[in-house]
Amino acid sequence: MNLLILVVDDEPDVELLFRQQFRRDLRAGRFTMDFAPSAAAALTRIADAAGQSLILILSDINMPGMSGLELLPKAKALRPDVPIIMITAYGDADTKRQALEKGAKALLTKPIDFGTLRSEIDMRVGNAA
Repeated sequence: MNLLILVVDDEPDVELLFRQQFRRDLRAGRFTMDFAPSAAAALTRIADAAGQSLILILSDINMPGMSGLELLPKAKALRPDVPIIMITAYGDADTKRQALEKGAKALLTKPIDFGTLRSEIDMRVGNAA
């Protein structure tokens, strides 16, 4: 089974960081990761992944053009079955409230706690198996 995690972030170094953090999992084929540099690109990728086992979407909130908070309801409309975790450098209470009200499963603040994220991914992979 090809399990897919989509990471949405306009910062180019994020892909490298995630690929380093999860290199063993990616090499072992536990799941694959796709990266979208914008919310618009993410919506296209989500629509294209209709036949794949998309198990998690991780999205930055602050991006040029469409923000992660604007992406959230659109992504949920396309794939209501896929949990979305928002990532932000500004984890204030209002941002967290907005993200959760719009359907995010959780909000992670930067720098990302990869231990917490790994636990979340392990749970998703286990549930999909």
